[in-house]
Amino acid sequence: MDTIKNSKILITGGAGFIGSNLVDALIEDNEIVVVDDLSMGKIGNLPQSQNLHFFEHSIVDTEFMSHLLTEWNFDYVFLLAAVASVADTIVRPVETHQINQNANLSILDTIRVNKLPLKKLLFASSAAVYGNNPELPKKEISPIDPQSPYAIDKFATERFVINYGKLYGIPTVATRFFNVYGPKQNPGSPYSGVLSLISNSIKNGRNFKVFGDGEQTRDFVYIDDVIQALNILMVNETAKNDVYNVATSQITSLNDVIKAFKNISGEPLSVNYTNSRLGDIKNSYADISKIKKLGFTPKFSIIEGLKNYWNSMVE
Repeated sequence: MDTIKNSKILITGGAGFIGSNLVDALIEDNEIVVVDDLSMGKIGNLPQSQNLHFFEHSIVDTEFMSHLLTEWNFDYVFLLAAVASVADTIVRPVETHQINQNANLSILDTIRVNKLPLKKLLFASSAAVYGNNPELPKKEISPIDPQSPYAIDKFATERFVINYGKLYGIPTVATRFFNVYGPKQNPGSPYSGVLSLISNSIKNGRNFKVFGDGEQTRDFVYIDDVIQALNILMVNETAKNDVYNVATSQITSLNDVIKAFKNISGEPLSVNYTNSRLGDIKNSYADISKIKKLGFTPKFSIIEGLKNYWNSMVE
């Protein structure tokens, strides 16, 4: 697989879960700038390297971001920074909108105004944009029905990213991540993937709360497969001004995941079932035929991924 090499790369939210794993994958062969306010990310997620330049800063500081972009002349830009908590965006819709949409739009406009010669810009969107529409599997052309300010901002920003590309000749791409999991996922963050919460409950002997009956289904994708997808989308010249699902196309219920995690860890887990949350999606899995045409093939089953994840936690 072709990978990014000998390039200057900006990763916003680079100290977070997906961002820091991306840094690990690219740091050896590239010069990387990470901008992260550490509201969800951790400085300890980042490797020690002369190729890494870290700025503890918020992307809503448009003057700072504009200066950074024009000074560095990046080859690749990954827009991963976000308030990832659906609940938080419901409580603070205006504040989170500044981060989840406006800051990214400002970055795009800096690139447009200054005609910065990017090789590719990638925006991390979310499967949350599909909402509760019953059509399965979710295709990139499936109906969009965002249920929260988080999902609304993700969809609006991916449209800005794609259409800035078309209107102004900027090579852009957007990804709709499904349920990503793996090492460095932070169970202590205001919002965390359900697998990191389960693993944390097992590790610390705490009860795990399930919202609903546990039969809700998801498309869980291991972080290494996500990094593979990101690489492909950035270096493949045909992936431009478009959006791609990043998932496995495999459907797994939350109850099945709990059972598998208990078997892998060999530890007990007490589960408490409670009412579903407002805005939660019942069933979701992806059609990934579009990105597979570019050469993407998920390599990790849910069992393999869970084993790797659990081992990373107990090391």
